[in-house]
Amino acid sequence: MAEQKYTISDIIETYISGDWGNDEPTEDASCPVSCIRGADIVPIYNSEYRNIPLRYISEKSLSNRALREGDIVIEKSGGSPTQSTGRVVYISKELLEEKQDIVCSNFCAAFRIKPEWDAKYVYYYLQHIYNAGVFFNFEGKTSGLKNLIMDTAFKSITIKKIAIETQRSIATALSTIESKMAANRAINHYLEAMAKQLYDYWFVQFDFPDENGKPYKSSGGKMVWNDKLKREIPEGWNYSLLSEYLCVYSEKISTKDVSKDDNYAPIEVLPRRKMSFSECAPIENALSGLCRFKHKHILLSNRRVYFHKICIAPFDGLTRDTVIILYPTKTNLLGYSYQLVNDDVFIEYATKHSYGSEQPVLSWEEAKQYKVVKPPQLLECAYSRLIEPIIDQVIRNELEISAMVKQRDELLPLLITGQVSATQLNNDLANG
Repeated sequence: MAEQKYTISDIIETYISGDWGNDEPTEDASCPVSCIRGADIVPIYNSEYRNIPLRYISEKSLSNRALREGDIVIEKSGGSPTQSTGRVVYISKELLEEKQDIVCSNFCAAFRIKPEWDAKYVYYYLQHIYNAGVFFNFEGKTSGLKNLIMDTAFKSITIKKIAIETQRSIATALSTIESKMAANRAINHYLEAMAKQLYDYWFVQFDFPDENGKPYKSSGGKMVWNDKLKREIPEGWNYSLLSEYLCVYSEKISTKDVSKDDNYAPIEVLPRRKMSFSECAPIENALSGLCRFKHKHILLSNRRVYFHKICIAPFDGLTRDTVIILYPTKTNLLGYSYQLVNDDVFIEYATKHSYGSEQPVLSWEEAKQYKVVKPPQLLECAYSRLIEPIIDQVIRNELEISAMVKQRDELLPLLITGQVSATQLNNDLANG
């Protein structure tokens, strides 16, 4: 008996168009919705929902376009020479519980799968198709913007019919791996927030423990005006420049040296503001402009659009020279030094003091003149000691996430093609 093959178009029950709506409510568009853009696909995949924009659409549009659990959103416009259109995101129960009414933007489209197919399996199948670069074959250009010719793609891409139980088993195996990744991310988010809260409590609100163990400012600790900082600070404190805490590490790498060192494949650190990272992309055909970073160096993008990208390196590597690579002047002050550049006030300063019209750049010569509060060294060391285990745990979790991403991406085509048993894998995951 010949195996049954369908096209993606065959297994879609209905298509759902996007609606960008308005940024403010109006009489005709009064319904608040979270609107998924292409830029939200990676954050949603990473269980980060807070930056999905709030828009306002009409009641009729909401009734026709509201997404529900199991729907799949696909990016149909955008991409780059190395990244095709066609990225997908699955509308999960967790996403709906947090954001409630959800639609997709006009640059995306959504669709609902027929009930005889498992929607999560189809989502993973489309990820497999995307990873294989298939969508590059179905792109057109409109005024420089790449568009996915979705109708042609979905009528051309085939999917083999397998038992619904097997589809669910494959989806379960991959979801189990992703759940472990999500758990690591949630732990890291909590740890990072805890470290930042303690920094704000001690060095912004000035409620560090006084000699009696009580919060300094709230307990009546004396505050004095500092003319350089233009603010009140605790008595006995001073000000300093950022350069007292952080130095630039500059080691340029030529292309001929890269090819000799397999451990230093050039990577692009993806723009996210977090303590460390696992998400990165290879830099293809890097001819120049590469620099080396080391484990626990602080990476700070010098492009204005990415000033929020400040993180601690979880490994040694190479990246573009558009990243300022920093290390603390005192090795025991990594935690405190990192928070100085992770502060919103510093990011505002970096934005104000960047130069250039098309893509403004931050110069370290300017950044190192940034004035910071200088507490007693014992307090700086105490804070850094407290969060050193947090930094180490965050880095361990990020390395585990990276390993799980690799495992999932390697398993995805093997599960889809039946080369690996989903039942056996689920048993292994349950026992491991």
